[in-house]
Amino acid sequence: MFFQVLLAVVVGKLKKYRIGQALLNKYFLPFYVADLIYIIYQINIFCGNYVFIPYGPYLKNLTLVTLLIPIYIYKLYLPALVGSGCIAAGSLLNKLVIFANDGKMPVYASVSRLTGYFSEAAFEKVDSTHVIGSADTKLKVLSDFIDLGYSVISIGDILIHLFVFVIFYYGIKAVNNQLDGGSQS
Repeated sequence: MFFQVLLAVVVGKLKKYRIGQALLNKYFLPFYVADLIYIIYQINIFCGNYVFIPYGPYLKNLTLVTLLIPIYIYKLYLPALVGSGCIAAGSLLNKLVIFANDGKMPVYASVSRLTGYFSEAAFEKVDSTHVIGSADTKLKVLSDFIDLGYSVISIGDILIHLFVFVIFYYGIKAVNNQLDGGSQS
């Protein structure tokens, strides 16, 4: 979720917010710890250690749940609703393509094959949810085709990850408002 935080930082910087004080805020610390654990998980996959794959969805959810702390502390209820709507829309798109493809999410790896993140042999052994995309894939535009080199994601995944951007951006804004002694609107 590093890139979503980075995007929030860039947008916050463009809005002339004080980024350092906001990012070092103690209420974001649980997110950083959970995201670090998720990064270690990703490194393990990259190194061919697939033992932790069953825990991936739980780790991803853990990072999202840790954002409840700044949401509550800074009363980011409206941004959280917008972000939750993004999660719901993204999840719906992912479920739709999975349903259309007999319960499997098609994956089209390209760059990840070059980086070594994606191994077809290991993929078929350890992943029961995903399947390599083919000409028979339905709703290809909703499948995992956006290859980042360390992960292959879908449009639905982008919407889900948008939640992190929204919460971090409004968290940065709220911390700046607090530092200025103003309201959090």
